[in-house]
Amino acid sequence: MKRVVATGTFDILHPGHLYYLEESRRLGDELHVIVARDANVRHKPIPIIPEFQRLKMIRALRVVDHARLGDFTDMFRPIEEIRPAIITLGFNQHFDEQTLTDGLASRGLSVQVVRIGQYAGEGICSSRKIVEAIIRTRSGP
Repeated sequence: MKRVVATGTFDILHPGHLYYLEESRRLGDELHVIVARDANVRHKPIPIIPEFQRLKMIRALRVVDHARLGDFTDMFRPIEEIRPAIITLGFNQHFDEQTLTDGLASRGLSVQVVRIGQYAGEGICSSRKIVEAIIRTRSGP
């Protein structure tokens, strides 16, 4: 069984998230998703949707076989437990593929790291842009 791990914050689900997960799932037999803990999101604004709710939404997607929250202190711990063949990164995730591969190798994990391209379909495909649209269209006169 070829396991694939996809990771992310998944704040305010949109078609870009679904594309990322569908493309990740195509690479293997089983898709595991690790949802970032609120406390661990440092590279962008804190999530609007709480972690337990983001996890529930990811678990509800047909394309996802298993989903869990990330570890508070060790991002590699869930990877060690899942033992995937592949880890996918979204087109805009801040990880460097080689640095991640080296970090995995230092833990004795031989995992292929694959960057999934950007969603080219229609719709708002950015949590930040969704928030901006809400503010623009819902704010008072």
